[in-house]
Amino acid sequence: MLRIIATVVLAGLSVAALFAQPAAPRQDRPNVVLIVTDDAGYGDLGSYGAPDIKTPNLDSLAKTGTRFTDFYANASTCTPTRAGLISGRYQQRFALERPLSAVRVDGEFGLPATAHSLPRLLANHGYATALIGKWHLGYKPEFSPGAHGFHYFFGLKAGYGDYYQHTDSDGQPDLYENDKPVTVAGYMTDLITERSLKFIADRAAQPFFLEVAYTAPHWPYQVPDHPSVAVGNSRHVMPFDENPDTRADYAQMLERVDRGVGEILAALDKLGLSRNTIVIFTNDNGGEWLSRNAPLTHRKFTLWEGGIRVPTLVRWPGRVPAGRVTPQVGITMDLSASILAATGSPVPAEARLDGINLFPVLEGRTPVVERTLFWRVQTGGLNQRAVRSGDMKLLVDGTARFLLFNVRKDLGERDDLAEQQTAVVRRLRQQLLAWEKDVDAEAKAGAGQ
Repeated sequence: MLRIIATVVLAGLSVAALFAQPAAPRQDRPNVVLIVTDDAGYGDLGSYGAPDIKTPNLDSLAKTGTRFTDFYANASTCTPTRAGLISGRYQQRFALERPLSAVRVDGEFGLPATAHSLPRLLANHGYATALIGKWHLGYKPEFSPGAHGFHYFFGLKAGYGDYYQHTDSDGQPDLYENDKPVTVAGYMTDLITERSLKFIADRAAQPFFLEVAYTAPHWPYQVPDHPSVAVGNSRHVMPFDENPDTRADYAQMLERVDRGVGEILAALDKLGLSRNTIVIFTNDNGGEWLSRNAPLTHRKFTLWEGGIRVPTLVRWPGRVPAGRVTPQVGITMDLSASILAATGSPVPAEARLDGINLFPVLEGRTPVVERTLFWRVQTGGLNQRAVRSGDMKLLVDGTARFLLFNVRKDLGERDDLAEQQTAVVRRLRQQLLAWEKDVDAEAKAGAGQ
């Protein structure tokens, strides 16, 4: 406990000191805007085939940048994926494998701050850092965005909230500016956009890293511009409920996100920052029941492709080719390694990043890299494990159901190859067991912290 407190105090001092210093010279270091949506489906954007949701601004990133076909979230739910992003490592090393509940239930849990987090290493390199939107990695000060290296935070600490009342699942206020509770009127998606625009304008002269963590389209499915309709509708409405929300409601929420993205891109243009700014869009896990995950199978919470494969776009003018589609397999924690590499941020060996830098592939300097990636979910009645190595994916459902798919050819995971390729099943199972042994030993020892 003393070690944690000391770390937090030192982190707080370093943040305060950095704020007191004049802006670091730019030296052509790129800015980074990382946009993360919550519970969007793989097929919910126009560039991924959505027929009913208009996302022209997000689609513009596909036209002016590169679109991934085989990008994955670190997990099938939010907290674990966000832990993978901030740490750059498998979240199992920190024993964070389920979404944190309300403060009443999970107030003592969170991602421990280290000297090697993504925002901390960027801050050490002279970047102004901000997280605007959803945190979901702990409520206590020692788990806060500031403790991890974000100079500025505005948003919610819970997994979801009322878009108008800014309350959590228990009806308790959940809107913060840094670690101070605040009361601000407005639709949450719009507030996130507004604060993001202000941060960009205020920090235009200094290299900056901005994570825009939209809560949409995560439930409650409260549409913009209709606060009176939202009253009393902050619960998780399911398809078997009377008068359930609709796909049209969901579409309005995602289209408001797209409008916000357009405003952010326009601000970068107006300030002359677009050419020197990396813009990345991704999502934290597979979509929910109102989402479109086609052509994938299943949805959030599971380790079927629909639960973990997510839309991802990267734009870096002059470096990443426009209009290209890449088959490169990637995962959330690769974004951490990629951002650190692109910004030239020193990464000490002790950081032990599990992700890789994807920019050499995206820029065409190196060929596509074959990956071996792992997942595990043990919550909500699910017990699933998965490994993807090259084009082959082993899905272990329960303790005795081993399913093997070529997910390059069979995106819908309909053709189980386990009987035909038993040697591949054995090989992938051994890799999965070795990975579990590694991450679990580190979590048990507390080394990941």
